[in-house]
Amino acid sequence: MVKAIRIHQVGGPEVMALEEVTVPPPGDGQVQIRQTAIGLNFIDVYHRTGLYPARLPLTPGLEGAGEVIAVGEGVTTLKVGDRVAYGTGPLGAYSAVRNAPAKRVAKLPHSISDETGAAMMLKGLTVSYLLHDTYKVEPGQTILFHAAAGGVGLIACQWAKALGATVIGTVGSPEKAELARAHGCDHTIDYTRENVAERVREITNGEGVPVVYDSVGQATLEASLDSLRPRGLFVSFGNASGPIKSLDLMELSRRGSLYATRPGILHYMAKDEDLARHSAGLIDMVASGKVKIEINQRYALADAAQAHRDLEGRKTTGTTILIP
Repeated sequence: MVKAIRIHQVGGPEVMALEEVTVPPPGDGQVQIRQTAIGLNFIDVYHRTGLYPARLPLTPGLEGAGEVIAVGEGVTTLKVGDRVAYGTGPLGAYSAVRNAPAKRVAKLPHSISDETGAAMMLKGLTVSYLLHDTYKVEPGQTILFHAAAGGVGLIACQWAKALGATVIGTVGSPEKAELARAHGCDHTIDYTRENVAERVREITNGEGVPVVYDSVGQATLEASLDSLRPRGLFVSFGNASGPIKSLDLMELSRRGSLYATRPGILHYMAKDEDLARHSAGLIDMVASGKVKIEINQRYALADAAQAHRDLEGRKTTGTTILIP
């Protein structure tokens, strides 16, 4: 028996309970991982609230790291004792021990700690597909990234800077602005005090940006669309302020024949070879020091409910991990 967070009905943070569970031996193609760190992500909130439906009861979480303690039939790429991390699930990360498909985990080099591995995979893979596949960021371009001081934002600012882009980031306080600038953000906009779209136009000499990356949702929709240049791309990849209720296609035309997309990591990483490619690129960026992973909050797994409250209350910066 091992400790795990279980959800028997969707709702607020209080629906998560720490329980004793039995983890069976790994099946064909699986490895069993004794987890030393678990990543906290906003998608965990979506599963907890039912915004993203999942079969109940469930153990939430898509990201973690630890040591392989058993391998199933047919596994040849990993062995007992290997240190691994993963960021695309399946669900079940909020547990001291879990089974996972061997092809969906990555072996960690000695230069990357377990905590960093758990903190970087889902967010880092998200940044990788956003900057390379959803819209290919090129040197010399200027981009807008909302929530620049968040876990995804801090990675994105560094990675985009390494690609040669100029990064404009939105933040909610002077402290978060300082944090974002320390991680490669060239221009910060405090959305509590400034008009985002007007500042973007000032920074870009009236032109606007070719792409906006928006994980906030309804609260930033208008600012995102108004910050784009003609034929620009609105990338909505999260709903921190609530889902977008409606988007009139005529508004895309009126603002300059804009494009809009709602990407999801599970679609971009559906093929094992795509996951392997993005994982290798992420590990290389972190191991090289071009991208540094900020772990600014640590909670015990038993305190997962409080971690969710702080995440939803925008009290966190950088990355948060749970310790089993």
